[in-house]
Amino acid sequence: MPRFLTVLLVSLSVALLSSQARTTLDIYLLDVEGGNATLFVTPSGDSLLIDTGNGGTAAVRDADRIVAAAKDARLTQIDHLITTHYHGDHFGAMSEVASRIPIKHFIDHGANVQPNQPTDDFLQKVYPTLYAKGTHTIAKPGDKIELKGVDARVVASAGQMIATPLPGAGSKNPYCATYKPKDPDPSENAQSVGTHVTFRRFKTVHLGDLTWNKESDLMCPNNRLGTVDLFIVSHHGQAISNSEVLMHALAPRVAIMNNGTRKGGQPDAMKVMYSSPGLEDLWQMHFSLLSGQEYTVPGMFIANGVDEQPAAIPIAATPAPAPGPGAAPPPAHNGAAYWIKVSAREDGSFTVTNARNGFAKTYAKR
Repeated sequence: MPRFLTVLLVSLSVALLSSQARTTLDIYLLDVEGGNATLFVTPSGDSLLIDTGNGGTAAVRDADRIVAAAKDARLTQIDHLITTHYHGDHFGAMSEVASRIPIKHFIDHGANVQPNQPTDDFLQKVYPTLYAKGTHTIAKPGDKIELKGVDARVVASAGQMIATPLPGAGSKNPYCATYKPKDPDPSENAQSVGTHVTFRRFKTVHLGDLTWNKESDLMCPNNRLGTVDLFIVSHHGQAISNSEVLMHALAPRVAIMNNGTRKGGQPDAMKVMYSSPGLEDLWQMHFSLLSGQEYTVPGMFIANGVDEQPAAIPIAATPAPAPGPGAAPPPAHNGAAYWIKVSAREDGSFTVTNARNGFAKTYAKR
C-alpha cells in the first residue's frame, strides 16, 4: 500500500476515534420493573453497574435490558458491580448478566440478614462461582470505587454510615428537627450499599432501598452528603424511604424514580418529592398506578407505560394491594422497555433523555 494511503487511513481512524471520544459521565437508569438497576459509564470508559434486576422467569428479560444499555455505551465488560442488598429484584438476574458480559469486580454489603432458602442457595452456591472469575469486596462506608476521572464513594453499607462528611458537606440539617423515626427495619433494605458519585461539579447519589431510619442515621444531625444535582430516588419511590430529612436536605435539581407500574410512587412519597426545595423536574421509569393522574408527571417525563394501555387513566391514585401471596400481580410489561439516560458534564450541567420518545432536557450549570 502506498505510504500516503497508509497515512490517510491512520488519520481517518484517529479522526473517527476522536469523534467517538466520551466527554460526559453517562448514567443509564434501566427498566427492570422497579429494581433500580443503574449503569454509570465514565468518559474514560470505566463502568459501574448497580444492581441487576429480577430473577426467575424475569431474569432473561432484565439481563437483555441491561446488556442492551452496555452495548449502547460501547462496553465490553462491567468493571464494577454493586449489589445493594439481597432482595430478588436487585440481584436476581446477576447470573444471567454475568453470562452475557464479563464482570470484573463484585461489591456487596456482606452477610444476608434476611435469610430465605432461594437467596441463601444463591449466595452460598452460585455467587462465589461468579466472583471467583474476578474480585470481590465487602463494602465499608468511606470506600472508594476506582473509576478514572470520577469520585465514587460508598456512603452506606450493612447498616453503617460514613462518619466523616464528604468534601463541602457537614452543615447542620434543619429537617432533622421535625424528623420522627419509624419502627426499626430488620430487613435487607436497611443494609443497602449507598454510593455517592462526583464528576467534577456534578453530583449524584444512589442509596438502593435504604429506609427511613437509616436515612436519618446518614443525614442527622449534620448533612454528611451535602447537596446533589441528581437524586436517583430510593426504594422505587416508596414512602418508607425518601424522607424530607434526606431528599429535602439533598436539594436535587432533578430526581429520577425507577418505579414499576404498581411499585412505588405512592402519594405520600410523591408529595415529599414535589415539595423538595429547588426541584426542577421529576422523571419516572413507569407511569405509577399508585399515584394516578393526581400525582404523576407529564407523559413526556415517563419512559414506560403498560403493554395494554387502558382507555382512561384514573385521576385518583389506586390503593396498593394488600401484601402477601394472594395479591394480584402487577400489570404485565414484557414488551419494549426504555431507559432514561443522563449525560453529565464537568461544569455540572447535564442532559436527561427519555429513550421512549426522544424528549431531552438540559439543565444548565448552577
